[in-house]
Amino acid sequence: MLPFWLSIGTLSLVQAALVAAPRAATLPLLDRLRSRWWALIPPLSIALVIGAIAIDSATAHALTYLALVAVPPLAAVALAWIVRGGRPALALLVVPLFALAWAARGSLSGQTAALALSALACISLGWLLVCVVPGRWLKLGIYAMAAIDTYLVASDLLQGPNAVLNVASPGGLPRLQSVSFGTAVMGFGDLFIAATLGALLARDRRLQLTGAALAATICIGFDLLFFAVNELPATLPIAVTLAALELWARRGVSSD
Repeated sequence: MLPFWLSIGTLSLVQAALVAAPRAATLPLLDRLRSRWWALIPPLSIALVIGAIAIDSATAHALTYLALVAVPPLAAVALAWIVRGGRPALALLVVPLFALAWAARGSLSGQTAALALSALACISLGWLLVCVVPGRWLKLGIYAMAAIDTYLVASDLLQGPNAVLNVASPGGLPRLQSVSFGTAVMGFGDLFIAATLGALLARDRRLQLTGAALAATICIGFDLLFFAVNELPATLPIAVTLAALELWARRGVSSD
């Protein structure tokens, strides 16, 4: 099994890759649904899930079946239309990825396949969210999600429900409600927030690639804190990346 530093480092680089992966979010069919209220989805996705599991652990089993049903088609949509370089024929890759995640579950190859499916599904979800939320409101949603995640970790309210969610299994089928690689684990939301930031930046490819490089640096640097603590909010480095990009943009404007 891979050492923890390599496992968590890989997951952090996956977060950075998700910032770089989406193409610009535009879907005229969703224009009528455009509203600032959708920006509540990122913070509520973590607050409500953790709260529901804390109240009733059976919620975790419901979520693992929901992920089992929703993740593969969302991953197929990402491969077909949303990732840069995607095309419809690539959607068929979901089938062997799911088969490998199922047949080799528990092994590194199975974890990699499941991670790929979950990451691709997050690209679709983040892209769709950017289609219906004004940018400045979605930025606030990203900050709010990271703030809630940080509070839950710091107050020791996340660890218990998160442990229940991570071990929930849909009857021996792949667990897609969280992501694991080697000896490290991340929540689905940790990938979702990175993919959402990527879709938010995708209209400016240079800015998107800068954000991906910055996210890689910040996430890897943040991982060094694991030498002192056992659990960290992996949403926080993505929010810090967004904040750094905004500060950089403001300094550029002011210098002009």
